[in-house]
Amino acid sequence: MNAIRHVLFDADGVLQEPPGDWPGIAARWFGDRTEEFLRAAFADERPTLAGDGEFLPLLAARLVEYEITAPVEEVFADIWLSIVQSDESIRLVEAVRNAGFGVHIGTNQDVGRGSWMRRELGYDELFDVGCWSYEMGVAKPDPDYFIRAAQRIGADPAEILFIDDREDNVTSARTVGMAGIAWHLSQGHDALVEQMAAVGVALP
Repeated sequence: MNAIRHVLFDADGVLQEPPGDWPGIAARWFGDRTEEFLRAAFADERPTLAGDGEFLPLLAARLVEYEITAPVEEVFADIWLSIVQSDESIRLVEAVRNAGFGVHIGTNQDVGRGSWMRRELGYDELFDVGCWSYEMGVAKPDPDYFIRAAQRIGADPAEILFIDDREDNVTSARTVGMAGIAWHLSQGHDALVEQMAAVGVALP
């Protein structure tokens, strides 16, 4: 059994809190059509997570359909960029690096939100390798995502621990040989540190 040498961190739910109340935020713009709008917008967004086009022009078309006259950038920022980064998660990433492990980000994002996160949240500087779905041409939970992530990292999948808040993503990572932990910020970092130690990522 290979020893873990790298940790691949998901973003939303692990490093940062996405909008906790998507409907509540979107309702400021779409009122009683909010649920209908979000269902359509998330469907529009799905292929862009694998790099198939850009989400912002699709969102702009939806705003026309829903008779919203505000700039698309304003609506996108209000709904999709209402992100709160976890300081404790960032300290954990730094502790993992200081313990001698490679640290990498593995997240499903369209190019607009992903580029914003890299620029405004500093993820290009924080992580050794970025496994951004829109660059890789495949999104989690497709097993090929994890195969390509291991190739980007330059390691055998068995040398990588993947941490994600979605069980289906973790299960898929395990099918290609990665170790996996399903964890969400709401569970507390002590629980994550304990689970990491159990698979060979012990921190001082």
